[in-house]
Amino acid sequence: MKLKDIQVLNEKETRGGFGEGIYEIGKANENVVVLTADLAGSFKLGPYIKNIPERFIQCGIAEANMMGIAAGLTIGGKIPYTTTFANFSTGRVYDQIRQSIAYSNKNVKICASHAGLTLGEDGATHQILEDIGMMKMLPGMTVVVPCDFNQTKAATMAIASYEGPVYLRFGRPKWPNFTKEDGSDFVIGKAQQMSEGTDVSIFACGHMVWKAIEAGKILEEKGISVELINIHTIKPLDVEAVVKSISKTKCAVTVEEHNIIGGLGDCIAQVAAKHCPVPIEFIGTNDTFGESGKPNELLKKYGLDTPNVIEAVEKVMKRK
Repeated sequence: MKLKDIQVLNEKETRGGFGEGIYEIGKANENVVVLTADLAGSFKLGPYIKNIPERFIQCGIAEANMMGIAAGLTIGGKIPYTTTFANFSTGRVYDQIRQSIAYSNKNVKICASHAGLTLGEDGATHQILEDIGMMKMLPGMTVVVPCDFNQTKAATMAIASYEGPVYLRFGRPKWPNFTKEDGSDFVIGKAQQMSEGTDVSIFACGHMVWKAIEAGKILEEKGISVELINIHTIKPLDVEAVVKSISKTKCAVTVEEHNIIGGLGDCIAQVAAKHCPVPIEFIGTNDTFGESGKPNELLKKYGLDTPNVIEAVEKVMKRK
């Protein structure tokens, strides 16, 4: 499998994948209930609300209350999906999630849009870059970060039958859509191998999978054999896939739209330290908040662009 063979089907918002996925699973599973904190439009909930109004709860701008309601709904066998921006899905309600959902292992699906720098013009207060770390540290919490529209749709539907609390993270802008339309290449907890290679392992998640693909194509043209793996499930991490890859390539680069402290990079480094120590370079924000700007301009400014991935690969290969 070569990265040059991966083609963009179209460009769509990952949050649109959530909107389609929640409508499909809502029709198929009568226990699914959607709650929102005044953000129905942002989550593309129109079709769901129109056709399944009896299983929709508008909580208003009261995110903590929404989490409490969701926890209560699980007691009656419902599968609640909460919807608000990633910043408000975690930072604003961490106490409620920890105490009312994670501690008692409630079957709540915490769906978080507008994550990371690609939120763009809304600026630093909304561009949360700490949420993956916050959520993965909660005992029993599953953390899923799909890479495009199709995968977000597949993940939204898959978590309904996955028992236990889940944090599902996706974004705002239109983004290249390249995974299978039927979602058959998505399995919770199973890493998705985008290419096979022998020189370097690149582990990426979310929007940054596409940046890694762009970088990988250029590297392949330079004669570098790239093994690219989409870690869409941060927790539980596919340890077997990580160890298998780094045992072969002997070096790795991690790429994430998140602080390098506490995110995907930390997960990969922990596995490497325990099972197969190799040099690793980390692409992500470096202990900083974001700022207002265009999504791709922000990725470039904060070192999360395609050339940064190429540079990291070339650097880590010299460290082998």
